[in-house]
Amino acid sequence: MDSTIPLSVAEQFIQACPSRQLIEVISNKWILYIIWALDSGTMRNNELLRKIEIISQKMLTQTLKEMIQHGWVIRTDYQTVPPHVDYRLSPLGMSLSEVLRPLDVWAAENIR
Repeated sequence: MDSTIPLSVAEQFIQACPSRQLIEVISNKWILYIIWALDSGTMRNNELLRKIEIISQKMLTQTLKEMIQHGWVIRTDYQTVPPHVDYRLSPLGMSLSEVLRPLDVWAAENIR
């Protein structure tokens, strides 16, 4: 950090930075798990629950809604009885997955 910039100004810049806001959102562990799960293709709610064993239905629902709002996930409701809804990564979500994939590889190679 440039020592000529007062700390308070530097903090304001960092807090206002759009990339910081994005990093705060994607650092949610549930978002990462869902992105990695959907990276393999379209899934229904119960498939996601089985794949991400440690997530509750409530957290899955909340996180999927947030991801849909950000444009990372597409929800398709087939309007059938019984209900058939599935989720997949949007093109934006797929590009985010591509960026995050090396993190997953790094973690798998370096976890101890």
